[in-house]
Amino acid sequence: MPRETFDEQIGELQDDLLAMGELVDKAIERSIQSLANRDLELAQQIIDEDVLINQAQSDLEERCLVLIATQQPLASDLRIIIAVSSIAVELERMGDYAKGIAKITLMIGDQPPLKPLIDIPRMAEKGRQLLHHQLDAFIRRDPDAARRLGAEDDEVDALYDQVYRELMFFMTQDPKTITRATHLLWVAHNLERIADRTTNIGERVVFLVTGREEELNL
Repeated sequence: MPRETFDEQIGELQDDLLAMGELVDKAIERSIQSLANRDLELAQQIIDEDVLINQAQSDLEERCLVLIATQQPLASDLRIIIAVSSIAVELERMGDYAKGIAKITLMIGDQPPLKPLIDIPRMAEKGRQLLHHQLDAFIRRDPDAARRLGAEDDEVDALYDQVYRELMFFMTQDPKTITRATHLLWVAHNLERIADRTTNIGERVVFLVTGREEELNL
């Protein structure tokens, strides 16, 4: 295969990875919308459309394997291909967390809200920002940005701790709130894990550029 054609295929892989990222970002955003608005129809739609994210990950993985098997890429090219495949896995897991939030919304149903949703939407927004910026760091091959973004995951962790403490207070003050509070804890946990996955993407960016494994945000 001519080098020009190979580069085009690498470019297409990256473009499709970004498109998958947009699917995941949309799923996260809509999962919080469905929760806030008790929109059970939207929640079910998010669950049903998760198959699109799964298929995107599967397609990217297969194409990466074909390129590796047929083109015998150089070390630098191989790192790009492996990064695409690894990041696609992280995105698929984020999609699962968004689907999980939608399932929790269905479980909550039309129960009255335990409290106004303030920190949970903040967690979602920060996670989405980290996702966008880490994917941008990947495209720009910017390990320094990936490292800085990895440190920003602490903001999501702090919000999670705040949500946890507040919901635990509700449960200890009134045992009747335990079920509703537990549901919101599950939502917050999923959002915290989404942010963790963006840090994993940053680690792939660092490895892609430097060839060294580096754990971000210890």
